[in-house]
Amino acid sequence: MYGAILGDMIGAPFEFDRGNKTKDFPLFCRRSHYTDDSVMTIAIAEALMNLKGDADDSAVHRAATKAMRSWGRKYPNAGYGGRFRGWLFSDNEQKPYGSWGNGSAMRVSSVGWLYDTIEETRRYAKLTAEVTHNHPEGIKGAEATAGAIFLARNGACKKEIRDYIIQEFKYNLSRTCDEIRPGYHHVESCQETVPEAITAFLEGNSFEDVIRTAVSLGGDCDTLTSIAGAIAEAFYGVPEELKKECRKRLPEDMLKVLECFELNLDSL
Repeated sequence: MYGAILGDMIGAPFEFDRGNKTKDFPLFCRRSHYTDDSVMTIAIAEALMNLKGDADDSAVHRAATKAMRSWGRKYPNAGYGGRFRGWLFSDNEQKPYGSWGNGSAMRVSSVGWLYDTIEETRRYAKLTAEVTHNHPEGIKGAEATAGAIFLARNGACKKEIRDYIIQEFKYNLSRTCDEIRPGYHHVESCQETVPEAITAFLEGNSFEDVIRTAVSLGGDCDTLTSIAGAIAEAFYGVPEELKKECRKRLPEDMLKVLECFELNLDSL
């Protein structure tokens, strides 16, 4: 999950089109902090680690809902979107609201690591998405992100990952980042964030270069870079110095979940 959280932190200062669309910028500054992307990434990881065995759909829905509400209410000022905030703080029955927003994709990174097959990975990605983002595009974004992570961590090359995403999800990955960058703007939909994040991953030549490439596109920069960083971690790994910078910027309770997740992976 380091890749997703670092992408969030590094992209946060440039969100809402505040950057100048360059790869030449300091990786960290005083505004490099976690946002709702990291909070919900932690929540989904905790929920899935707490599930026992092959959980049925309703159990996954309940666990994801409980964890997101718990963490969201603990960190109420992390920058949630309006509809998600309404869901998060509602005391009514937790019903999804048909969102195609990119929140389903930015919180799914742990799913790409926890399961043994691409089918399981896509199933759990779908389940974690549809408690809120039950629009087909919201589910598709989560499945595509988790699927790319699964393939990357299992040794697939970039061409194999690209071909799988195009075949299964019909995303347009034909544009280069240079073609995307000039007209790209702040947008919070899966369909206009996930393909761009995957393209940044495909063009990057190292973990850091993927992060810089994603930031340079602009738009919903923390979320786009979180998605790209999650895939890049599975493909390249994360340099230890960047992991240290990440840990310095996380509160103790989030660090505990992150450490538990890393131990969980070591035991698989």
